[in-house]
Amino acid sequence: MNTTSSTRCPCGSGLVLEHCCGLLHQGENAGSPEALMRSRFAAFALGLEDYLRHSWHPDSRPAQLGGDDDTRWKRLEILDSGETGDQGWVQFRATFAEGPPGRQRWGVLEERSRFVRHQGRWVYLDGEARVSRLKPGRNDPCPCGSARKFKQCCA
Repeated sequence: MNTTSSTRCPCGSGLVLEHCCGLLHQGENAGSPEALMRSRFAAFALGLEDYLRHSWHPDSRPAQLGGDDDTRWKRLEILDSGETGDQGWVQFRATFAEGPPGRQRWGVLEERSRFVRHQGRWVYLDGEARVSRLKPGRNDPCPCGSARKFKQCCA
Protein backbone atom coordinates (compact mmCIF):
# COMPACT_ATOMS: atom_id res chain seq x y z
CA MET A 1 0.00 0.00 0.00
CA ASN A 2 1.28 3.45 -0.88
CA THR A 3 1.41 5.78 2.11
CA THR A 4 2.35 9.42 2.50
CA SER A 5 3.67 11.42 5.42
CA SER A 6 0.10 12.53 6.25
CA THR A 7 -1.46 9.05 6.25
CA ARG A 8 -3.30 8.39 9.52
CA CYS A 9 -2.28 5.20 11.28
CA PRO A 10 -4.83 2.39 10.79
CA CYS A 11 -4.52 1.45 14.49
CA GLY A 12 -6.93 4.23 15.44
CA SER A 13 -4.52 6.26 17.56
CA GLY A 14 -5.23 9.39 15.53
CA LEU A 15 -1.50 9.83 14.89
CA VAL A 16 0.28 9.92 11.56
CA LEU A 17 1.48 6.45 10.54
CA GLU A 18 5.17 7.37 10.39
CA HIS A 19 5.04 8.62 14.02
CA CYS A 20 2.97 5.70 15.29
CA CYS A 21 3.02 2.09 14.12
CA GLY A 22 5.30 2.98 11.24
CA LEU A 23 8.14 3.26 13.75
CA LEU A 24 7.59 -0.36 14.82
CA HIS A 25 7.22 -1.48 11.20
CA GLN A 26 10.68 0.01 10.60
CA GLY A 27 12.28 -1.96 13.46
CA GLU A 28 11.65 -0.10 16.72
CA ASN A 29 10.66 -2.41 19.59
CA ALA A 30 7.12 -2.21 20.97
CA GLY A 31 7.02 -0.87 24.51
CA SER A 32 3.98 -2.93 25.49
CA PRO A 33 1.72 -5.73 24.26
CA GLU A 34 -0.90 -3.12 23.32
CA ALA A 35 1.60 -1.19 21.20
CA LEU A 36 2.54 -4.43 19.44
CA MET A 37 -1.14 -5.34 18.89
CA ARG A 38 -1.82 -1.92 17.38
CA SER A 39 1.18 -2.28 15.07
CA ARG A 40 0.07 -5.77 14.02
CA PHE A 41 -3.44 -4.50 13.20
CA ALA A 42 -1.89 -1.72 11.13
CA ALA A 43 0.33 -4.31 9.40
CA PHE A 44 -2.72 -6.43 8.53
CA ALA A 45 -4.46 -3.30 7.18
CA LEU A 46 -1.39 -2.35 5.12
CA GLY A 47 -0.47 -5.87 3.97
CA LEU A 48 2.92 -5.98 5.73
CA GLU A 49 3.37 -9.75 5.88
CA ASP A 50 7.10 -9.62 6.73
CA TYR A 51 6.38 -7.52 9.82
CA LEU A 52 3.57 -9.84 10.90
CA ARG A 53 5.89 -12.85 10.65
CA HIS A 54 8.67 -10.99 12.52
CA SER A 55 6.31 -10.00 15.35
CA TRP A 56 5.01 -13.57 15.82
CA HIS A 57 6.66 -15.98 18.27
CA PRO A 58 8.64 -18.58 16.25
CA ASP A 59 7.03 -21.50 18.16
CA SER A 60 3.49 -20.52 17.13
CA ARG A 61 4.08 -18.68 13.84
CA PRO A 62 2.32 -20.41 10.92
CA ALA A 63 4.35 -21.42 7.87
CA GLN A 64 1.99 -19.37 5.67
CA LEU A 65 -0.18 -16.48 6.80
CA GLY A 66 -2.78 -17.13 4.12
CA GLY A 67 -4.20 -13.60 4.28
CA ASP A 68 -7.21 -12.77 2.18
CA ASP A 69 -6.47 -9.92 -0.24
CA ASP A 70 -10.21 -9.19 -0.26
CA THR A 71 -10.32 -8.38 3.48
CA ARG A 72 -10.06 -4.71 4.43
CA TRP A 73 -9.39 -4.04 8.10
CA LYS A 74 -11.34 -0.94 9.09
CA ARG A 75 -11.30 -0.36 12.84
CA LEU A 76 -9.49 -1.50 15.97
CA GLU A 77 -10.92 -1.19 19.48
CA ILE A 78 -8.75 -2.16 22.46
CA LEU A 79 -11.01 -3.51 25.20
CA ASP A 80 -8.36 -4.49 27.78
CA SER A 81 -4.60 -4.94 27.96
CA GLY A 82 -1.87 -5.53 30.48
CA GLU A 83 1.36 -7.26 31.30
CA THR A 84 2.94 -9.14 34.17
CA GLY A 85 6.66 -9.63 33.85
CA ASP A 86 7.42 -11.17 30.47
CA GLN A 87 3.79 -12.07 29.68
CA GLY A 88 1.03 -9.81 28.40
CA TRP A 89 -2.43 -9.80 26.90
CA VAL A 90 -4.67 -7.65 24.77
CA GLN A 91 -8.38 -8.09 24.30
CA PHE A 92 -9.55 -6.33 21.15
CA ARG A 93 -12.29 -6.02 18.57
CA ALA A 94 -11.31 -5.56 14.91
CA THR A 95 -13.92 -4.64 12.30
CA PHE A 96 -13.41 -5.70 8.71
CA ALA A 97 -15.14 -5.71 5.32
CA GLU A 98 -14.86 -8.43 2.67
CA GLY A 99 -15.92 -8.44 -0.95
CA PRO A 100 -16.38 -5.72 -3.54
CA PRO A 101 -17.84 -2.34 -2.56
CA GLY A 102 -21.61 -2.39 -2.75
CA ARG A 103 -21.66 -6.13 -2.06
CA GLN A 104 -19.26 -6.23 0.84
CA ARG A 105 -19.89 -8.26 3.96
CA TRP A 106 -18.93 -6.87 7.35
CA GLY A 107 -17.55 -8.77 10.30
CA VAL A 108 -15.94 -8.40 13.69
CA LEU A 109 -13.00 -10.41 15.02
CA GLU A 110 -12.84 -10.43 18.82
CA GLU A 111 -9.74 -11.93 20.36
CA ARG A 112 -7.90 -12.17 23.63
CA SER A 113 -4.29 -12.34 22.48
CA ARG A 114 -1.27 -13.51 24.48
CA PHE A 115 2.14 -11.91 24.13
CA VAL A 116 5.53 -12.80 25.56
CA ARG A 117 8.97 -11.26 25.58
CA HIS A 118 11.24 -13.23 23.28
CA GLN A 119 14.88 -12.25 22.83
CA GLY A 120 14.21 -8.90 24.48
CA ARG A 121 11.14 -7.85 22.52
CA TRP A 122 7.38 -8.38 22.70
CA VAL A 123 5.96 -10.93 20.23
CA TYR A 124 2.49 -12.31 19.59
CA LEU A 125 2.11 -15.86 20.94
CA ASP A 126 -1.51 -16.87 20.29
CA GLY A 127 -5.10 -15.93 20.95
CA GLU A 128 -8.65 -17.07 21.42
CA ALA A 129 -10.67 -15.60 18.55
CA ARG A 130 -14.33 -15.36 17.67
CA VAL A 131 -15.72 -13.95 14.42
CA SER A 132 -19.24 -12.62 14.03
CA ARG A 133 -21.03 -10.99 11.10
CA LEU A 134 -22.43 -7.46 11.06
CA LYS A 135 -25.38 -6.29 9.01
CA PRO A 136 -25.30 -2.51 9.20
CA GLY A 137 -28.43 -0.69 8.06
CA ARG A 138 -28.17 2.30 5.75
CA ASN A 139 -28.90 4.77 8.58
CA ASP A 140 -26.81 2.99 11.24
CA PRO A 141 -23.45 4.40 12.30
CA CYS A 142 -20.74 3.15 9.93
CA PRO A 143 -18.86 0.14 11.37
CA CYS A 144 -15.56 1.76 10.35
CA GLY A 145 -15.89 4.16 13.28
CA SER A 146 -16.17 7.38 11.27
CA ALA A 147 -19.29 8.52 13.22
CA ARG A 148 -21.09 9.01 9.89
CA LYS A 149 -24.13 7.10 8.69
CA PHE A 150 -23.27 3.87 6.88
CA LYS A 151 -24.97 5.09 3.64
CA GLN A 152 -22.76 8.22 3.66
CA CYS A 153 -19.53 6.39 4.38
CA CYS A 154 -18.61 2.79 3.50
CA ALA A 155 -21.91 1.55 1.97
